[in-house]
Amino acid sequence: MFSDWFWAVFWSIVPVSELRGGIPFALSKELNPFFVYLVCVGTNALAFPIVYLFLEKLHPIFVKWRWYQSLFDKFVIRTRKKLEKQIEKYGFWGLLIFVMIPLPVTGAYTGSLAAWLFNLVPSFNTITLLSLSFDNVDSSVTSTPDSNCNTISSIWV
Repeated sequence: MFSDWFWAVFWSIVPVSELRGGIPFALSKELNPFFVYLVCVGTNALAFPIVYLFLEKLHPIFVKWRWYQSLFDKFVIRTRKKLEKQIEKYGFWGLLIFVMIPLPVTGAYTGSLAAWLFNLVPSFNTITLLSLSFDNVDSSVTSTPDSNCNTISSIWV
């Protein structure tokens, strides 16, 4: 049983599957659906602070390395290309809808990177509310504007 929970947590946190892998795996092992939801969503919600803290604290150090800079630039360009029009047009809801799409690379990690790229500052209350409201939403994208945010996020309250 511990092994089943371990794998449910593992599939909920890895970027390839996130909740789309963790919840179905746990339910296929006949674990309690209520606890599956709490554990998998809670685990997946950890992706946001992990990514955000990495980008804020460690990224400035790693960006000095050529291989990291090259890899990061490619990922940033791809993420911006995917999300820029959506976020400009729909703001928060555009990012939320993108993260809700049940496909790989549309979840918490990409949403966290987008929140960082578009200067969206995290709000614990909003993250908690949306985590509990939607069972297929990665809570990483729920944010509120910072006083210095650009116009994309200025419509948020």
